Amino acid sequence: MTCSRGKLYFLLLFLFLAILKCDALRKYTKEDIKNLREEVREMFQHAYDGYLRHASDFDELRPLSCDGVDTWGSYSLTLIDALDTLAVMGNNTEFQRVVEILVNNSNFDSDINVSVFETNIRIVGGLLSAHLLSRRAGVELEPGWPCNGPLLRMAEDVAKRLLPAFDTKTGMPYGTVNLKHGIPPGETSVTCTAGVGTFIVEFGALSRLTGDPIYEEVALNALYALQTFKSPIGLFGNHIDVQTGRWTAQDAGIGAGVDSYYEYLVKGALMLNRPELMKMFNAGRASVEKFLKRDDWYIWVSMNKGQVTLPVFQSLEAYWPGVLSLIGDISAAMKTLHNYVGVWKQYGFLPEFYNIPNAEAGANRENYPLRPELIESVMYLYRATGDPFLLQVGEDMLRSIQHSARTSCGYATIKNVRDHRKEDRMESFFLAETTKYLYLLFDPDNFLNNDGRSGTVISTPNGECVIEAGGYIFNTEAHPIDPAALRCCYDVPRQDLLAGYKTIDFRGEIFKFTVQNDTIPEEKPMENFTIEVETTKTDPEETRKNIVFEILSLLKESKRQEEDKTEANATTEEKAEDDSIILPTEEKPEETTKSPVDSKEAEEITGEASGSFVSFDDDNTSSSSSLNTTESPSDPADLRSFVDNQSENNSLLAEFVQSILKSTQPARPKFDAQNLLEKVRRGPHYQAARNFSLQSDDYKLLTCKAQSYLQRLSIHGEFF
Repeated sequence: MTCSRGKLYFLLLFLFLAILKCDALRKYTKEDIKNLREEVREMFQHAYDGYLRHASDFDELRPLSCDGVDTWGSYSLTLIDALDTLAVMGNNTEFQRVVEILVNNSNFDSDINVSVFETNIRIVGGLLSAHLLSRRAGVELEPGWPCNGPLLRMAEDVAKRLLPAFDTKTGMPYGTVNLKHGIPPGETSVTCTAGVGTFIVEFGALSRLTGDPIYEEVALNALYALQTFKSPIGLFGNHIDVQTGRWTAQDAGIGAGVDSYYEYLVKGALMLNRPELMKMFNAGRASVEKFLKRDDWYIWVSMNKGQVTLPVFQSLEAYWPGVLSLIGDISAAMKTLHNYVGVWKQYGFLPEFYNIPNAEAGANRENYPLRPELIESVMYLYRATGDPFLLQVGEDMLRSIQHSARTSCGYATIKNVRDHRKEDRMESFFLAETTKYLYLLFDPDNFLNNDGRSGTVISTPNGECVIEAGGYIFNTEAHPIDPAALRCCYDVPRQDLLAGYKTIDFRGEIFKFTVQNDTIPEEKPMENFTIEVETTKTDPEETRKNIVFEILSLLKESKRQEEDKTEANATTEEKAEDDSIILPTEEKPEETTKSPVDSKEAEEITGEASGSFVSFDDDNTSSSSSLNTTESPSDPADLRSFVDNQSENNSLLAEFVQSILKSTQPARPKFDAQNLLEKVRRGPHYQAARNFSLQSDDYKLLTCKAQSYLQRLSIHGEFF
């Protein structure tokens, strides 16, 4: 009896294990994977068509209202962001149509403030990727491609408009820039860590393709600068003042505000053969593992002491396993990924914040805006391992999005992962990243999944070049960059990047300016002027009029001298728009008659010799041109009537007051790209960067010449 019962238990145990084994070893046939791929294609097409029908003139689609909204810059953001996804999915006809629209209609010379970070990853990255995919998509190429082309010129045009952001005391960029005028007046100097360190992929590619070193060098300089401000325990805070290097938010983590900084150290090292960036990542990761890691979760801590400040998982952190797969640490990546997948299974989506101790979505952060980070890591790890478990995870994600996010004209943000309510927004990264990573997961034969066994030889002005040999580097917006193509234009030693090229040779019209005369007048420093006013035992109103009298005398004398000079040097040229009234700089104003008030002491009022203090804008040119320039009264009896003549003096006083208000913040000097490049090269951060130079044999693979790409990419773990 006991034996029979034992056999029964054994059989039940065997059956249970067999069921578990069958479930764990579920296999997907080629037909299964193909069907999933086509379902993702249909998902993309449904959302893309909805955008074209209802929001093509706007940045994003509102999938519940079925209309559009501008979010990041009013330049049809989704159209650019989704462009390379069309090529990835093989829709070459639509790719060609959109390229023609962009080339013929896009104009970035707009007086709008944009996020430097978002514009770089979405617009510059999207245009560069589309440029490099143009040959495969059947676009008619210009001679000299990939070193030339309309999309490349557009990308450089946008990048030039972002360059003024890097003209800071530290070399770390501002967070906002005006596409037409540079840094907006009063712009805050505080930005996030990711906003400092997420440029090397796009700007590095741009420098290698155009030959202009400024883009790669300002991006590297920002990374080097950030290194000098890390904490004593090797961590980075969340927000930093780019002018002073002072941390304004000291929470350290791998999520929002920091994420793509670590990501770009790895991708920049791989794409540009810069092992010093990999050394930075390894040093940073050591601190992350020591202070942030808890049971394969990564939490938030104080950057200086390492105490826990926020025990949460953020959905943006789900990129981390993918980054670990790029450096070959598959085991650690899979352990962390399993934690994240568990959260997805709990809700059907990833909430923006997940409270780890309570195992629940964070309060007021329960939304899921169709983010791609978890799907991205699943795609990377499947390419590295071929584990069918990852296909199952991808299918589960596809099913969740199809079931709860689909609308009649697109896919909507999930407002609350607990009840799957929808929100009226579809961010552009859904078409740029989420659908692309899902598609690549289910399309193992896609050209982006090339393992380095094949490539394409093209002829360029620099000779034959191998491209499309795999190893594509995705920027943080999933725009793929072909690293082999970057060697087709300027093959130079890494240690002396683009030596001999001067950025001034590549500067466009955006940085040019005109002056009224053929020659730029020599600027002369202004002399301080002094006004003496007796104040003791004086009526305050009378004192005020004395001061006004002195100011008006100076201003009117200045105007008269300017008109005399104009008459003496009259020309037929039209008056320039930026004409201004300048106080005399070569001579001090004549001594004026003092107010007839008894006084034992005199008070001096001194004005600073500042251009911004004495230069008046052209807004009141018409009013200032009609000012009465009659001589000031020398008789004190005429002082009251002279000052009280408001109709005559009002405009001058108004301009004077406005000039004082504007002088509280010194005028920003005219931006010059060449000056910025020279400033970067003279700065301290390049000297400090020597600490990251490597002579170790461990990095020979990364520092080999570009022509060995086919051998490099075949080595498992180098890129995937």
